[in-house]
Amino acid sequence: MRMIRVCATVLLTSLLLMASASINASAQKQPAPGDDSRQVMEVFNQQAIEDAKSTELSDEKKHKILFFMGLGLLILLCATAYLGVSMVVFNKEVFVPHMITAGLTVTLGLAHAVAAVVWFFPF
Repeated sequence: MRMIRVCATVLLTSLLLMASASINASAQKQPAPGDDSRQVMEVFNQQAIEDAKSTELSDEKKHKILFFMGLGLLILLCATAYLGVSMVVFNKEVFVPHMITAGLTVTLGLAHAVAAVVWFFPF
C-alpha cells in the first residue's frame, strides 16, 4: 500500500513538473499578441497612406480646376447681366432664364469659394 502511495506521489509530481515545463516552453515559443497585431495594422496603415497619395490632387490640378470654375463663373455672370439688362432696357420676357442663370452663378460662386478655401487656406 505504501508503495502505491509513493508511486502515485512520484507520478503526480512528475506530471506537474512536465505540465509546468510544457506551459513555459509554449509561452516562450509564441510571440506576444501585441506584436502580430501591430505588424498587421502597420501593413494596413501603409496601404491606406499609399491609396491616399495616389488619389491626392496636385496643386497644379487644383489651380486648373479653380481656373475653369472661375471661367464658368464669369460666363454665367455675363449671361445673367445680359439677361437682366435685356429684361429692363429692352422689355424682353426673360425673367425665368435670368433667375436660372443667377442661381447657377451664385451656386458656382459658392462652390468656387469653398474649394479655394479648403484647398489653399492654411489651417
